[in-house]
Amino acid sequence: MAKRALSGDDDRQPLRGIQDVATELGVTTRTIRFYEDKGLLEPQRVGTMRVYSRREIGRLQLILRGKRLGFSLRQIKEFLDLYDADSLHLSQTRRLLERVSERMSALVAQREAVDQTLHELQDIARQCHDRIAAAG
Repeated sequence: MAKRALSGDDDRQPLRGIQDVATELGVTTRTIRFYEDKGLLEPQRVGTMRVYSRREIGRLQLILRGKRLGFSLRQIKEFLDLYDADSLHLSQTRRLLERVSERMSALVAQREAVDQTLHELQDIARQCHDRIAAAG
């Protein structure tokens, strides 16, 4: 689908087709439809074609960033809903700070667990090398 130069509601920016948006953001059209099915995106329709405004593309970028950072779809939807409800975005910012702090704590705990596992594996590897060298 080619880029659509239709007038959109968001700052009179052109509306874009799903394939164009998917290509730009490096995702599949199936991914975009999945987020639409989950209620995270609400593209406009021109006939049977989905068209995405600058606002919807921005929301999709936030969704993808949230997923990359390890947030659940429920948490991402909460952030997006708060953004829509609070014009100053203070509620969203406070909630985001809470979630980011929680996520950082979880990642630190995971890193500590990975570090411990790596040390144990290094010890086992060292013991294996020592046994092989002693038998050789």
